[in-house]
Amino acid sequence: MTDSNLLKNPESLFTLGYGLYIVTSRKDDRLNGQISNAIMQVTDTPPRLAAAVNKDALTHEFITHSGVFTVNVLSESAPINLIRLFGFQSGTDKDKFSQVPFEIGLTGCPIVTDHVVACMEARVETTLDCGTHTVFIGQVEAARIIGAGKPMTYAYYREVLQGKTPPTAPTYRASAAVTSSKKIKETSEMGKYVCDVCGYIYDPAVGDPENGVEPGTTFEDLPNDWVCPECGVGKDEFSPVE
Repeated sequence: MTDSNLLKNPESLFTLGYGLYIVTSRKDDRLNGQISNAIMQVTDTPPRLAAAVNKDALTHEFITHSGVFTVNVLSESAPINLIRLFGFQSGTDKDKFSQVPFEIGLTGCPIVTDHVVACMEARVETTLDCGTHTVFIGQVEAARIIGAGKPMTYAYYREVLQGKTPPTAPTYRASAAVTSSKKIKETSEMGKYVCDVCGYIYDPAVGDPENGVEPGTTFEDLPNDWVCPECGVGKDEFSPVE
């Protein structure tokens, strides 16, 4: 009999290879997009793509409404801030496309024109309900090269850019974030705090120099408008590291 424990090692899933993409869509005159690593080509003739999107994501709502989506293949030149914008911030609260150059494609979906190697525009033919996610299978109606560069892999994002995994991603590791509480608790001076959303750890000894926070600044002394440099949430979404 097969040892059931051999079939339940989640670490084996992390050996799978992925790319990193911005999946965009539209709803009437509104535009939105999100980071995804769950994209694959499923047929050649005609060319079809499969995109797994979390049901809680605004992009899911847009694709369901419009029946179209575009896959933008990120280049290794893409800055971490671009990935944070589309990976950790919601289009419900922010117009992401007010901060990036783009054009409207054949299907009406936005195409990001900076730090993107290629794009493929697809029209949904069928869907697959996968619990937390929907897999949208779409036939490609247009595709083109946008710019030079090497496509970014998920491994490059994690290992070179030191990027985190969005909580809505199919490959999210729940252990990466603290989920017990979202309230700031009393802690010892110079204690570290972890972002409950993305797992970023604020270390007072290091500070956040890129955003004007000097080393030696305690979490309690951070400005009230300081936000997580990884995902953009406020201080109330941090918990002390115990």
